[in-house]
Amino acid sequence: MDDFLFSARDLAVGYQKKPLISGINVDLKRGQILTLIGPNGAGKSTVLKTVTRQLAPVAGRVYIDGKDLQAYAPAELARRMAVVLTERVRPEMMTCYEVAAMGRYPHTGRFGALTKHDHEVVRSALRRVRAEDIAERDFDRISDGQRQRVLLARALCQEPELLVLDEPTSFLDIRHKIDLLDILLEETRSRGTTVILSLHEIDLAEKISDLVMCLKGDRVWRLGRPAEVFSDEAIAALYDLERGSYLTSRGSIELSRPEGAPQVFVLGGGGRGLAWYRLLQKRRVPFAAGVLTENDVEFPVAQALAAQVFMRAEDAKKSLLACEAVIDAGYPANAELVDFAQKNNRKIIRSADELD
Repeated sequence: MDDFLFSARDLAVGYQKKPLISGINVDLKRGQILTLIGPNGAGKSTVLKTVTRQLAPVAGRVYIDGKDLQAYAPAELARRMAVVLTERVRPEMMTCYEVAAMGRYPHTGRFGALTKHDHEVVRSALRRVRAEDIAERDFDRISDGQRQRVLLARALCQEPELLVLDEPTSFLDIRHKIDLLDILLEETRSRGTTVILSLHEIDLAEKISDLVMCLKGDRVWRLGRPAEVFSDEAIAALYDLERGSYLTSRGSIELSRPEGAPQVFVLGGGGRGLAWYRLLQKRRVPFAAGVLTENDVEFPVAQALAAQVFMRAEDAKKSLLACEAVIDAGYPANAELVDFAQKNNRKIIRSADELD
């Protein structure tokens, strides 16, 4: 255990001494990122509240640097751990700079006076989260996304060994989601900070995590490296997907395929058919796709959305003749099938306007 900054042993979390999730065992080295994923209500926030000592464990132990979490004095714990949870923080009459500066208090003296070094740390944290321009604005008068960045700055000001975040990308636009994840990676790689967070965006979890913990029911459903955890089948089972799918190879959510026999045949390949697949899916037009190889970039999407996917030209011809129209996505390898369709008097579509 001494080799790990964070450890949980036979941890059970819940409320009023009733376990919600039991049997949590995990070890994290310095500089590692653990991400919790799972459906709404799976207990992600409950786990995080327990490891941050907002809730007492129902059973088991949590250790930070080999020491029982419950044995830490509040001030000592604040110097080692920083927390950004989803609860709305509404400090009154405080600027964003003052909110971020609160993160320095575990390091100040009895009177909480900030030194020149403390102010440098605060300015650096605001700069890293791209919040310098709002430093003097009232915290109550900024957007939810801006608040999230300021609260992250406050956590960074603590210079923690362990950083715990509950859905930190909520309310953030794409740019600031990327910024936040880059900051977390920088914290772990250059400063050795250990990070535990929960995410709803499983594509981001796959990209950022060293370990992923999947929560479902009353237990840890799966725990391991992203490559061990993420597969189309595993994500479908974790979230009980009945309609649509999640493609781990692309990190994309696909809606359910249109029902019925194919009305249109998409001659795609090399990514040129992707826009057509999504257009037909949105219009609820069932279609066939081909001719594709398994390593084609669009093959997983075709499998998810098309009624049929063909890998050989000879197999595709019968289905093509049964369709009302053929979409030529412009992939050169399918030129022979385009000629075949024209000779058999099939309507050839090359633009979305022609589909109407």
